[in-house]
Amino acid sequence: MKCAVIVGMGFGGTRTARILAGQGFDVVLVDRNNYHLFQPLLYQVATAGLEQESIAYPVRAMARQWRGTRFHLAEVTGFDFAAREVVTDSGRIPYDYLVVGAGSVTNFFGNAAVERHAFDLKELTDAETLRNHILTAFERAVYEPDAAKRRALMTFVIVGGGPTGVEFAGALIELVRFVLAKDYPELSVQAARVVLVEATDRLLAAMPQELRSYTLERLRSMGVEVLLNARVVDADPERVAFDDGSIIPAHTLFWSAGVKAAPLAALLQVQQRPGGRIAVEPDLTLAGRPEVYVIGDMAYLEQDGAPLPMVAPVAMQMGLYAGRAILARERGTTLPPFRYRDKGSMATIGRSSAVASAYGMSFSGYSAWLVWLLLHLYYLIGFRNRIVVMLNWIWYYWFHERQVRLITERERGGE
Repeated sequence: MKCAVIVGMGFGGTRTARILAGQGFDVVLVDRNNYHLFQPLLYQVATAGLEQESIAYPVRAMARQWRGTRFHLAEVTGFDFAAREVVTDSGRIPYDYLVVGAGSVTNFFGNAAVERHAFDLKELTDAETLRNHILTAFERAVYEPDAAKRRALMTFVIVGGGPTGVEFAGALIELVRFVLAKDYPELSVQAARVVLVEATDRLLAAMPQELRSYTLERLRSMGVEVLLNARVVDADPERVAFDDGSIIPAHTLFWSAGVKAAPLAALLQVQQRPGGRIAVEPDLTLAGRPEVYVIGDMAYLEQDGAPLPMVAPVAMQMGLYAGRAILARERGTTLPPFRYRDKGSMATIGRSSAVASAYGMSFSGYSAWLVWLLLHLYYLIGFRNRIVVMLNWIWYYWFHERQVRLITERERGGE
């Protein structure tokens, strides 16, 4: 029985596993975490809308349903292509086929100060840490006698005008205005600031102009300060500095201005392309190694003259293709080259408001928001998770209340 090793249980890896399960392979699933994480909803954990557990699902629970698969909790430390083995911190795993889809990490573009002081959202613990920080900032503001410091504690700077930045800004301003305003009557919470910073002249650059304009107007009407053509160049625990010399006193900086391939990409020991990504052949294999597939955010593949974006739909389609390509090879056939089919993009701005673009059509407002809700529920793994998330959304819709306002760990040193 041939062995297929899948490294990374993200959107791509799980799709490959589903294709290969029950097809006569010994499928080994490898990840340093024992769960699949639904990253698009991490910002809702950070803004007290969802519990951490509701957007994660145990890999072993999935493997029970996929015949012929088994899970290996390990950190990959290298690849031995000559021996066809994956090297991990708990031993070597031999393979006949290897699929690598370890995702991406936040790209701070070499700005060490920003990287040291900014929050990001890539791991489950990141969301809990950020939620603790936001809520602790308001607790500290209650007892802060200095008005300027109190305002800085309630100022939140978000860098990056893509979907993550827009969604986080909308969720955070609603948390502040509708929930924390009631929790902290002794504070003038209406004076709190949520500042969204974008280095270019537009939000949601991949969307049509009318949706970009709608998003900008909607965020500003909600109370978000949107700064376009502004670039953050420095930061410390109490301020954020811009390229024009201006400074915003703020104790919270959230960074969503870019991603790069996970450090695991360097272990493949091949030349990396922009963003640390690995160039792949049209069938998603490494050049000269037809048994090794690289998928998702780690893979660099140009289509129609531009590299494919580092987004979940690309990873899912690549994962499905890699699984089918392996089956085809075992059956003595081949698949046509991989081609990504863009089904559209969307972003939620807040309660009852979203934007969506699909198949040449644009939607905004309540209808786009409903589509966003349904699609995210559909792609969540686990019936319980879908129910819990749906109930949380219903509760918030009717009562403007978020139940997960928990500080689970106190910050040290008052920072």
